[in-house]
Amino acid sequence: MPKGKAKTPALKYFKLSEFDCSVSGENDMKPDFLLMLDALRDECGFSFTITSGYRSPTKHPIETAKAKPGTHAQGIAADIATTDAHERFVIVSNAIKLGFQGIGVARSFIHVDSRTSKPRVWSYS
Repeated sequence: MPKGKAKTPALKYFKLSEFDCSVSGENDMKPDFLLMLDALRDECGFSFTITSGYRSPTKHPIETAKAKPGTHAQGIAADIATTDAHERFVIVSNAIKLGFQGIGVARSFIHVDSRTSKPRVWSYS
């Protein structure tokens, strides 16, 4: 195993490939974050579709447009597709309970991350 690479944990609900960068195919998701996400899925009691996981800090256009790559490029964020207000409520309330520090709410997805800075909740307009 290369130095600095953590072993991928055994996940109950997800395959690591679900988090591959949509542009480059790279994947540097952090094991602790993936375990948190697996616990969130378990707590919610319904399946999740991941719409965005890892984003290459040098190739993904959303990340390259930023002054500093964000939590997706750090391997500590995912966007979860949602279909209705009840799903959004269940995901957000369980994400808070499980210690996710960044939560963004959009009509069609919920962003969750494990940033180390002050916790934040926002909406996408």
